[in-house]
Amino acid sequence: MSVRLNHTIVWCRDPERSARFLAEMLGRPAPTRFGHFHVVQVDNDVSLDFGETDRDVAPQHYAFLIGEADFDDVLGRIHERALTYWADPARTKPGSINRNDGGRGAYFQDPDGHLLEVLTRPYGSG
Repeated sequence: MSVRLNHTIVWCRDPERSARFLAEMLGRPAPTRFGHFHVVQVDNDVSLDFGETDRDVAPQHYAFLIGEADFDDVLGRIHERALTYWADPARTKPGSINRNDGGRGAYFQDPDGHLLEVLTRPYGSG
């Protein structure tokens, strides 16, 4: 049996704003619409489908494996927007990146408090 993740729903207050934020931060094409969702497509045929809720948003963690040059671009966007970022998911090392497994990684929050991670090497690969 072959199993692949196809999509996940990201609940937020303003789907257009949140999807646009992720697309811009990751250098992705502009989000598309599917029904009432704002969809951000990533390279492995997985989409993040942003949907609106009026309930409390439970922050989730989304990790994106990217290339070294892309990491530089994302970190540059973090600096341009003066976003707080951390080297760790517990957010104890602000303004730092990690160098786990010989790569680089950083965490930052989206407009609804979801913790986004960009990393250049999969954990356990070093």
